[in-house]
Amino acid sequence: MAKRFARFRHLSVKRLFNTSTRSVAGQVLVFQVALVVLLVTCAVIALVLQSERDTSAEARHRSTAVAQTFAHSPGVLAALETPDPSKILQPLTEAARRAAGVDFIVVMNTEGIRYTHPLPDRIGKRFVGEIGPSLAGKVYVESVNGPLGREVQATVPIKNTDDKVVALVSAGLKVKNVESQVDRQLPIILGAGAAALALSTGVTALVGRRLRRQTHSLAPDEMTLMYQHHDTVLHSVREGVLIVSPDGQLMLANDEARRLLELPPDVEGRLVPELPGLDPGTKELLVSGREATDEVHLSGERLLAINQRPTDRDGGPKGTVVTLRDSTELQAVTGRAEVARERLRLLYDAGLRVGTTLDVLRTADELARVPIPRFADFVTVDLADAVLHGEEPSPTGADMRRAAVCGIRDDHPLSEQGRLFAYQPSTPQARGYGSGRSELVSDLPSATSWRLQDPKRAKAIIDYGIHSLITAPIQARGVVLGMANFWRGHHHESFDEEDLSLAEELVARAAISIDNARRYTREHAMAVTLQRSLLPQAMPEQNALDIAYRYLPAQSGVGGDWFDVIPLPGSRVALAVGDVVGHGLHAAATMGRLRTAVHNFSALDLPPDELLGHLDDLVGRIDQNEAAASASGVVGATCLYGIYDPVTRRYIMARAGHLAPALVRPDGTVTFPDVPAGPPLGVGGMPFQTAELCLEEGTQLVLYTDGLIEDRRRDLDVGMELLRDALTGHPQRPPEETCKYVLDSLLPERPKDDVALLVARTRQLPADRIADWDVRPDPAAVAGMRDAVSGKLEAWGLSELGFTMELILSELITNAIRYGAEPIHVRLIRDRALTCEVSDGSSTSPHLRYAATTDEGGRGLFLVSQMAERWGTRYTPQGKVIWAEQALPEIIEEPVPVATAAEADR
Repeated sequence: MAKRFARFRHLSVKRLFNTSTRSVAGQVLVFQVALVVLLVTCAVIALVLQSERDTSAEARHRSTAVAQTFAHSPGVLAALETPDPSKILQPLTEAARRAAGVDFIVVMNTEGIRYTHPLPDRIGKRFVGEIGPSLAGKVYVESVNGPLGREVQATVPIKNTDDKVVALVSAGLKVKNVESQVDRQLPIILGAGAAALALSTGVTALVGRRLRRQTHSLAPDEMTLMYQHHDTVLHSVREGVLIVSPDGQLMLANDEARRLLELPPDVEGRLVPELPGLDPGTKELLVSGREATDEVHLSGERLLAINQRPTDRDGGPKGTVVTLRDSTELQAVTGRAEVARERLRLLYDAGLRVGTTLDVLRTADELARVPIPRFADFVTVDLADAVLHGEEPSPTGADMRRAAVCGIRDDHPLSEQGRLFAYQPSTPQARGYGSGRSELVSDLPSATSWRLQDPKRAKAIIDYGIHSLITAPIQARGVVLGMANFWRGHHHESFDEEDLSLAEELVARAAISIDNARRYTREHAMAVTLQRSLLPQAMPEQNALDIAYRYLPAQSGVGGDWFDVIPLPGSRVALAVGDVVGHGLHAAATMGRLRTAVHNFSALDLPPDELLGHLDDLVGRIDQNEAAASASGVVGATCLYGIYDPVTRRYIMARAGHLAPALVRPDGTVTFPDVPAGPPLGVGGMPFQTAELCLEEGTQLVLYTDGLIEDRRRDLDVGMELLRDALTGHPQRPPEETCKYVLDSLLPERPKDDVALLVARTRQLPADRIADWDVRPDPAAVAGMRDAVSGKLEAWGLSELGFTMELILSELITNAIRYGAEPIHVRLIRDRALTCEVSDGSSTSPHLRYAATTDEGGRGLFLVSQMAERWGTRYTPQGKVIWAEQALPEIIEEPVPVATAAEADR
């Protein structure tokens, strides 16, 4: 400490002022010394004046306190009531004066006559001063020229118990005594001022030296330029600047930084973590001291780009300097880009999610769901009712149906899906439907035209909070199909023109999908109509089988699966099931051609293998004929054809590339018979083989197409086992229930391929409805057979058919005896018709001809064709059978047992 004072003592004034006045440090030193002298002088003057004022105030206060104290002293009132108050009060006042340090205490009556005074000769004389305020009960302080000279005195009233002024007391000091106190303080004040001047001058010299080092002896103009730059940074530059110390204290913040960060006025000197309103990420960056380049941080609603660098790279003090740049406009541009990206994303999603199927209602629902909630709160899609059926819409919106309704909530007041209504001409929907242009209603509550459609519902919509509407026509290929309505409520702002363009783009993309679905619906309806017309409309009447069937079109449309039940002569029934690969009109038309061909071939009563052979030739010719016009032939068609005879319970079948049927035995077991698998139709070159089964009565035949058991998710063997499980253990289940259970067990809700299923439970024709005889190859046996047949018909109650049947039988037996070979056999079958069959061992084909009038023969088959309802020939491995049918009368009596032909012969 002593060394420091020694250094300060040797610091001469000359040396202090030896600093060049050119530099800022020198000028600041001179200015500071002059300022210190001025300040010290002013301080001394101020202290003198303050001391004088304080002393005068002290004198006034003391005079007032002494006077009030004496006025309230005990015994003063009693002394005033004595005949000679001065005798008692004079000693008291003198004692009190000396004790209180005042120059006088004077007691006087209400007229100002003194009772006491430091100068006894003044007692009894009038008081020098104003007594009026004191007589009014107030304390009055004044400065007067009294007996003692210039005095400062305070006059106080003395009151009795009744609060009445009975006397006055005045105490005071002489002014010269007050000034003497100031004179005694003045040396102290001047000494303190001199010491302060010396100390401040020394400190100023030290500050000047430090300033000289810090300013590097810069000249004023140089400092001015530097501070101009500094002011520019602080106040003019449109980039925020912060300087942060190593301990996280904010040292400097310019105006732009304060604005960007919304800093308070007293921010400098505070720690960065304590600054209000700063984003946590921004605080972390400013405190970390790490370098940063254009880091983006959010400050309130502003997006700031922040750069940060250390300040000690060139030997400067440690810390960091931070620059801030307002990128809010960039944020706005980014926001607009984000909005555009969201709109593109919405359109992209619409392209992916609208039109996934060729179903009009499904496509409308997809259009309603895509914009929610990103673009609208609610969406309704209204389509012309004709569009839902695949037809062209009407030119007016008179028959609109709500195809889809979707929104953020389900309790909305919008019209429900499926409602049919007509647009009123004043509504924006009607205007848009007629003009083909979109309509924007940005303020629904203030608009009135749209309310005419349904005023009650319009009020409910407004009360619900829906305030804005865009209605856009669903237009494709120049035809308006319907209207898409976009509604907004409290969750969005009102629609604007940009939203209108987006809605138009969204609807335009969906319109193509809806129109494609409409056209597909029309084509699908045509294909279904064609297919339904080609498939059996009802099962034919027959007694050989109990039949149930199902046909399920594929999800993608109609296909080429088909089935048929064809009654044959002799109470037999043919069962056919087939499959044409592919879907659509071509497959359906091909299926119809094949089914017609099977009907035609079955009319020839061909065996299954021969029928498939003819069908294979037909398909081959079709492929050849269509090869030049189209590459799509019928290759891949399959067929299973079988004939069941209820008389013999024989089932003969053959298949062309088709799956074998399933047999459900009366005991509940399920088998898949081994039927030789021929090639698909149209391949040619391979003969077809038959398989013959003897079925018990009550056996179920299950014929099906591959769509029932084949699936991408499972193998064919797995599907066969699933079918077996569905059929096993239910022998008494009706065919109708079997169809339902099999489909429910094996198929998904929407099958990928079409399915045909035919279930037939076998019956056996009762023995009492069949009669047969062996015939000798002798013309004389014809008469005996006529009698036997006549007796059988009489037993069956069909005697009215006897003449005709005897004539037919005579001709057929005669031809068999004359042109055929043994064995000759006759069989009568009473079922839905009366059938007469004559079989022989010859394969000679009978021919119907028209005999001339001169011909002796050739009229037999002609007579048969005229008398019978139907007649024909079928060939067997043993020969041929010629048959003829007669219709039964409507009322059939119960048959009466009669003697057989053998008994008749006996």
